[in-house]
Amino acid sequence: MIKRLFSKYFELVFWIAAIAALAFADPAGPAHFSLCPFKALGFTWCPGCGLGHSIAWLFHGNITNSWHAHWLGIPALGIIFYRIYSLVRLRFFDQNALLIK
Repeated sequence: MIKRLFSKYFELVFWIAAIAALAFADPAGPAHFSLCPFKALGFTWCPGCGLGHSIAWLFHGNITNSWHAHWLGIPALGIIFYRIYSLVRLRFFDQNALLIK
């Protein structure tokens, strides 16, 4: 049962937790947790680095700093919100869609 619940809701819980963590994070703070493998290997540049800061700046209402952190932050936040909406709709409201699979 736990395995079934985990496989059914993991992605939804992951995205909601990630968005909540970015909403409550201080983007101007001295340290910011990173899962970037390039940064862990010592590279100074990565095409995805700055997305977390960009989204955190958006939650703080600062679009200028969000744009400067990473220009894909705004579309990334929209895509994540759409994914959360799709998963909620699929898991809780559209039971017929589950039968089609």
